[in-house]
Amino acid sequence: MRDAEKTVGNMIDKEKTIFVGSVDAEGFPNIKAMLQTRKREGIKHIYLSTNTSSMRVSQFLKNNRACLYVCNTRFFKGVMLRGTMEILTDSTSKEMIWQEGDTMYYPEGVTDPDYCVLKFTAFSGRYYSGFKSEDFTIE
Repeated sequence: MRDAEKTVGNMIDKEKTIFVGSVDAEGFPNIKAMLQTRKREGIKHIYLSTNTSSMRVSQFLKNNRACLYVCNTRFFKGVMLRGTMEILTDSTSKEMIWQEGDTMYYPEGVTDPDYCVLKFTAFSGRYYSGFKSEDFTIE
């Protein structure tokens, strides 16, 4: 893969579902399908929205290790990013990724206490395409 940021960034932008991995209290991996990424800064920082009361948030508060997985099932390509997850509840972060229609999930709007931002910071990844995998680092 010549340009990880471009290749992986394009996959993240095109796919409607992103899989988020967390670690539970017993040390087991947990995976959850989530709606498309709200914002990204390259492939280093990726932002998602979720409920503050969710199981995933409580897991990340105890153990911030995380992974994201995006796949293109048509061409059988995928990428896993490894990193850490922060829970952001400040108004600037919440307003940054708020979208019209989010009141379906957060009825009180952008100030809903059950609305927060997940900020994923990647440090490495593994890309799969054409029957082979390739590891890469993220600066």
